[in-house]
Amino acid sequence: MEPSLTPMQVNGANLATPKARLQSAIIIIASTTLVFTGCGINFAFGVFQELYDSMSKEQNTPFTGATPAQIDLIGTLSIALMTIGAPFATAWTKQYPPRYVIWASGTIHSSALLFASFSQHLWQFILTQGILLGMATCLTYMPSVTVAPTWFTLHRGLAMGIILAGTGIGGVAWPLAFRYLIESVGFRNTLRVTAGISFALICGSGTFIRWPASQITRIQAENAASSRSSTFFRLPLVDWRVVRTRKFVAHALGAALQSAAYYTPVFFFASFARTLGYSQATSANFIAISNAANALGKVVIGHAADRMGRLNTLVLTTLISAVSVLALWLPSCLSATQSTGSTLFIAFTILYGIFASAYVALFPTSLVELFGVQNFVSVNGLLYMVRGFATLVGTPVAGALIRGSHEKTVGPRNYEHTSIMVGVLLVVATLAVVWARLEATLNLDSAAGRKVKWLM
Repeated sequence: MEPSLTPMQVNGANLATPKARLQSAIIIIASTTLVFTGCGINFAFGVFQELYDSMSKEQNTPFTGATPAQIDLIGTLSIALMTIGAPFATAWTKQYPPRYVIWASGTIHSSALLFASFSQHLWQFILTQGILLGMATCLTYMPSVTVAPTWFTLHRGLAMGIILAGTGIGGVAWPLAFRYLIESVGFRNTLRVTAGISFALICGSGTFIRWPASQITRIQAENAASSRSSTFFRLPLVDWRVVRTRKFVAHALGAALQSAAYYTPVFFFASFARTLGYSQATSANFIAISNAANALGKVVIGHAADRMGRLNTLVLTTLISAVSVLALWLPSCLSATQSTGSTLFIAFTILYGIFASAYVALFPTSLVELFGVQNFVSVNGLLYMVRGFATLVGTPVAGALIRGSHEKTVGPRNYEHTSIMVGVLLVVATLAVVWARLEATLNLDSAAGRKVKWLM
């Protein structure tokens, strides 16, 4: 295990030292850059999805004759695998210096994009830009959201909000870069240029990711209990006493339902806007608006969570996400006039972008509150895996509902069943998060009996 600096807890005298302030800035900047690069490129797949879909209607292309569902599979696999491999990624982050894991991810990430640039068949794009890129992103993303929260206490919500705002910033910046490069040098060279950039950003930022000193002794003790050869290819074990608790079941249920719903509007913002009469270029702006709201929401709500309690804020963000779908997106699908539908959809894009994305930023901080730092790493990996599998199910089902009709043209009403599905999933997710919050309010103390903790 590599040496580490003194833990920067951001709520005591440690913050006053120049060394602590410098380390806080380094952790935030490095983690934000990793999320910006890994997740941002993933979330910008819509640019390639649109391009590949148009190529499917042309002759002699790698996508000729491919269905939208087959092309969707590339992005869906990449997003899902970003968290499905979380237990392994978090275990390796404990077993080896985090920078080694991230350097490996940078190599795989750039290789996936480079291999995709030479692909000639759809299955090759699924393998490279889908599966391989998703695995690499997992090894970039999970160390960032696993190591960073352990450096903060009082301002953990704000810190993670800033770091995970990198997804929203990347979701705005990468599509603009991709469109410019595709028009200038073609999509294959775009993939090659992106491969070089991603390698530099991921490997460079990963150099600065390390555990705080407060975690070193505990991690070394855990590593000493098992050899590297016996744990490298084995699914990391978690404390089943924690897994069997009601608060774990509640949080896992909420995480799965929220993840099954979350990405559907994000993936279909542009295509739904087209059904409202917007041009192709204007429709793409809805993705940028959503991602900008995403970045803002994670920072502002993350800061608010440090004051209101992270679990309390998690309940609020999930509830408002559900309300925005049922009160804004669903009515926009059913609106009798285009102007009313457009107004409702613009409001939905902003509101959903702010609050639904904030759940993602609050998720790792809530795990520390619920299960403690000592269980955070293993629980974090397991629950992120749950979210990955839920994404793999929820998004394709939503897409099938949209394309399920046999109509030649797709209009706003084709999204009715999908919006209902997303809304219902988020309502039930809200109930699950409330359940987890109620379980956390009663903290059994052998000396003082049961005591209530509301600011969590």
